[in-house]
Amino acid sequence: MRAVHIVDSGAPEDVLEVRDIPRPEPGPDEVRLEVRACALQHADVFARTGHPEIEDEFPKRPGTEMAGVVDAVDVRVDDWAVGDRVNVYHHVSCGECEFCERGEQTMCPHDRKFGSDFPGGLAEYAIVPGANLEPVPDHVEMETAAAWPSSFTTAWRMLVSGGGLAPSETALILGASGGVGHAALQLADRVGAEVYATTSADWKADRASTWAESVIDYTRTPFDERIVELTDGRGVDLVADHVGQETWQQSIDSLATGGRMVICGATSGADPDIDIRSLYQRHRRILGTPMGSRQDFRDVGRLIARGEVSPVIDRVLPLDRVAEGHQAIENREVFGKVVVTPNRE
Repeated sequence: MRAVHIVDSGAPEDVLEVRDIPRPEPGPDEVRLEVRACALQHADVFARTGHPEIEDEFPKRPGTEMAGVVDAVDVRVDDWAVGDRVNVYHHVSCGECEFCERGEQTMCPHDRKFGSDFPGGLAEYAIVPGANLEPVPDHVEMETAAAWPSSFTTAWRMLVSGGGLAPSETALILGASGGVGHAALQLADRVGAEVYATTSADWKADRASTWAESVIDYTRTPFDERIVELTDGRGVDLVADHVGQETWQQSIDSLATGGRMVICGATSGADPDIDIRSLYQRHRRILGTPMGSRQDFRDVGRLIARGEVSPVIDRVLPLDRVAEGHQAIENREVFGKVVVTPNRE
């Protein structure tokens, strides 16, 4: 079978290789998935360019978000059969610790993920524990089924199950054109909140305005100052920040008294300078909300199935053009998701 491997740190055209490798066989409690679609993430770019939380061991086979058809099943798997349409909950936990017992799989100290700890879905076939599969309804396209699991589950955790966003509140979504950002934008709008967003180009602002009351070009004006103007000096109840170092103080300064900042990443760096008085003197809170539980995954999956929210797919590429997708994400030329189809031309 063909599979993408990151063979070193560097430019995508130099270090992303499509290799022919043996088709894997499922082990105990596993299934083999014929991968029909796999979405790219910033994590895939970090795996190639280097990231403090990702070990630089090569080769790596990336691909966290995947969907496909069950191709082979271990005899101990009772819930799935060859031909079933499925996508994958992307975290594998121990199932026994205090966090797993509470249904918080991503808090598990033994938590592992496809595309980093296990070979990912950028391949014609992938091995997945049967317990990690969820059904994909017949009316949902495979590209859509692969484009939402990580980004929308994370956004749901940030806004709903973690952030507690209510219909009467206001929310600011940073980086609204990215995978998590555009998911958070849609979910905040669906909740009924008044939504503001930041992005960096007019064409992105046009897309984001479908869900946002106002879109701020952060390259032209400090977004915290603009939020203060738009809210008549009050600020917003919630800021969803996955940018990190470059935006932390502005995000805090965008909050109303008693507001909360929810964070799931630090793409610009992890060492911000902040004025702690701007937190405690205004009763503001910072909540870590990375990823999401299995229940979060199922809750948002029902919304996808009903068409209440849907990932925006910027482009669909064959496996041989995966470097093009990496470059587009790295250059910020994408609104929504880039999806790769390993078994299609």
